[in-house]
Amino acid sequence: MKNQTKKVITSLSLILTIVCFTSCNSSGSSNEYKSYLFTYFTGNGPGEEAIRYALSSDGYNYYALNNNEPIIDSKVISTSGGVRDPHILRSEDGKTFYMVVTDLYVTEQGWRNYAMILMKSTDLINWTSTVINIPETYPEEFGDIHRVWAPQTIYDNQTKQYMVYWSMQTGNNPDIIYYAYANEDFTGLKTTPKQLYFSPSNAACIDGDIIFKDGQYHLFFKNEDESKKGIMQAVSDNLTSGYKELEGFMNVTKKPVEGSSVFKLIDSDAYILMYDMYSSGKYQFTKSTDLKSFSVVDDAISMNFHPRHGTVIPITEKEEKALLSKWGKLGENAFVSFNTEHVKKNNVLIDDENLSIFLPLKLDANITSLDPKFELTPGISVSPEGAQDFSSGPISYTFSIGNHSKTYKVSAEKNNNPVLDGFYADPEIIYSHKTKKYYLYPTSDGFTGWSGTYFKTFSSPDLVNWTDEGVILDLEKDVSWANRNAWAPAAIEKKINGEYKYFYYFTAAQKIGVAVSDNPTGPFVDSGQPLIAERPKGIKGGQEIDPDVFTDPVSGKSYLYWGNGYMAGLELNADMVSVKENALVIFNPGSTFREGTEVFYRKGKYYFMWSEDDTRSPNYRVRYATSNSPLGPLNIPKNNIVLEKRPEDGLYGTGHNSVIQTPDTDIWHIVYHRFNRPNGINMGDAAGFNREVCIDKLTFNSDGSIIPVKPTLTGIISIEE
Repeated sequence: MKNQTKKVITSLSLILTIVCFTSCNSSGSSNEYKSYLFTYFTGNGPGEEAIRYALSSDGYNYYALNNNEPIIDSKVISTSGGVRDPHILRSEDGKTFYMVVTDLYVTEQGWRNYAMILMKSTDLINWTSTVINIPETYPEEFGDIHRVWAPQTIYDNQTKQYMVYWSMQTGNNPDIIYYAYANEDFTGLKTTPKQLYFSPSNAACIDGDIIFKDGQYHLFFKNEDESKKGIMQAVSDNLTSGYKELEGFMNVTKKPVEGSSVFKLIDSDAYILMYDMYSSGKYQFTKSTDLKSFSVVDDAISMNFHPRHGTVIPITEKEEKALLSKWGKLGENAFVSFNTEHVKKNNVLIDDENLSIFLPLKLDANITSLDPKFELTPGISVSPEGAQDFSSGPISYTFSIGNHSKTYKVSAEKNNNPVLDGFYADPEIIYSHKTKKYYLYPTSDGFTGWSGTYFKTFSSPDLVNWTDEGVILDLEKDVSWANRNAWAPAAIEKKINGEYKYFYYFTAAQKIGVAVSDNPTGPFVDSGQPLIAERPKGIKGGQEIDPDVFTDPVSGKSYLYWGNGYMAGLELNADMVSVKENALVIFNPGSTFREGTEVFYRKGKYYFMWSEDDTRSPNYRVRYATSNSPLGPLNIPKNNIVLEKRPEDGLYGTGHNSVIQTPDTDIWHIVYHRFNRPNGINMGDAAGFNREVCIDKLTFNSDGSIIPVKPTLTGIISIEE
């Protein structure tokens, strides 16, 4: 490792674009400050451990600069090749900026590192940097350290010096927060690190963040105690000693968190505490006036990037203009949002190469008088403004910043796929004879690693227009035996003793449970234990997930199916919450079976559908077999693909379906999920948990074989289609 290696970075020739996020780490408030600069990194992979910038005019809505690419080459300033946890601070005289970062490249080093980097700038654009290798600089005191994490800087009014503080692990001891004073030119440490704070429970203590308020120093940190992990706070009258831990957690969520940062809103008495929900793939923002009680303000937050552990400072209008002048650029990421309620925002297609924009519209849109309500990054203007007639073809819009302009052809069309706003997957659908409505029961998606914990339902009178009926089962509140991985539900309506009952089979923690309600919208009451908790005898791999429930119209008996890596099924007892003993059947759908069994009956045949490949794969698709019985054996047609990707329309990952028959007709529809369009195909594995629910027509040949379904953008506009 290099020791005290000084490097100067002059005129960064990096070109920045503008995106959206929230945070700021200055305790000051001044009329001269007009906006916020956020520094962050994006992940643990190659190229992600690097400093990035974002701007905000209000502290809530942020736009990434440089197309969310690094503003500094990590390989130039670090010894490892990666930097993380950037903390930025304005000097007391307001003219200089200090930034400190962790010198760590997880891909090669894992979670062990030995250095941090001190940086200095007078314009936020050109930075000097120095590597501080702790064991080489302090071999006697800290020769056996294994981690040097998340440095930050604060001005000490007593000593008139800048203090750097960070967490370190020595030997087999827990992580402790240390501090040292920087030299005058911020190129090194002039004092030996001392302990600033350790956890009274002797747990690891990391990610310290100090803010001064009302004569006290408030130290926020992450406690790594196995019994109480989360963001905690300690308070002292002295910057370097005497911290007393407060009771409870500062984070509002129960999800894993780290990297907290507090900043004061400009010209306000309110503070924002933000933290990285690293296992959920999101940040959470909370607000407080006393730094003791915090309320979630996520609904007010927007961002067009996914940051990790960062900080924010307020900046002046002059500083913002300099950043925009240096790095402002017209392009795809200049478009933050389209604020008309009639546009499906997650599905807007921006083609910067061909200078075109496609706006998918909801069915209630008036295409002859549509105002896209472009939300653009700061400094960009658009012409024309107001409502336009898109019915005759694309409209030319010119976007300008400074002396630069681009003209895009903007077209609009009504698309009813996806049918739900937001990210959902694994859709189950039923028709309720009690309410004369259809109900969709999906997985709540958009959570990193499929980490959602609740289920919702949506109702429709016609399969076209859907109403969000809210959460019907929350694992953390309603289920005693599992609190994670709420996946792939199934539901059924059944008349018992003359009354309609609704049975909801769901995956939680790779087990299958059942909950019951008197109404299709719940509330559903869990049975108190998993219905399927173990792998069938003789099955060596796979998971106990993806239930499907089916009532045979011939016999009136009901059956449960499930499995990932294997397809299992058995008969349910009349109570629908227990299974018949010794009734298990393991089906043989062939090597294409992965998961997502769906069973239905039509004209004397039992149809079995399943998904092939991995839900993260663009090639995820649906196949089928038939049978003369609800429990097989299966007859697998030679050409048995039902649904697969359609690259020419940007549709990928089409799978995990259910099927619905319009009552008293031979009209059928298939409900399935796909990757988000247009972004999913470029998201890698994340496409597998950012999915969307679609509906298309399902048709049959005269011999009962299924005609392959063409996934569409338009979807259906009436139940007959």
